[in-house]
Amino acid sequence: MLGTILSVLLSGFLVGALARWAVPGPDPMPVWLTIAFGLVGSALGGAVVAAFIGTKDLSRSDYFTIVVSEILATVLLLVAYRRFVQKRPITGPDARKQPTRGWGLRRMQARAPLGTSRPPQGMSKQDVLRRLDELHDQGVLTEDEYLEKRREVLRWE
Repeated sequence: MLGTILSVLLSGFLVGALARWAVPGPDPMPVWLTIAFGLVGSALGGAVVAAFIGTKDLSRSDYFTIVVSEILATVLLLVAYRRFVQKRPITGPDARKQPTRGWGLRRMQARAPLGTSRPPQGMSKQDVLRRLDELHDQGVLTEDEYLEKRREVLRWE
């Protein structure tokens, strides 16, 4: 019984992790949410394939098809989550931004606050500002992101 529960949770985690890896951009979320996405996607993807091919006399290729459909269904769920819950685009430069809303995000932000009151270890304010200038010149940071980060660095003690 315990082994079955653990294998279902591990399966959900693996499917959810593969789907998160397939969707570009950052998706910070707790482990329980990755497992939930994986389990729901597995149920939906498996049900769709089972409806098409049936459940009698499954071959190895049928099992492969089921697993791929589970991952694809989970990817679609993650895309919908990002679009409708997090209100973020799937592609483009804004897709690479950290989300500001979503389930479990507040707790994760409390653990690792975005704004720190001092520079990273081994770097001075000037080093960080120079690196920000480089990232802005390369086009990695938009004008708004650049100005926001620069203000944050200038507030460091």
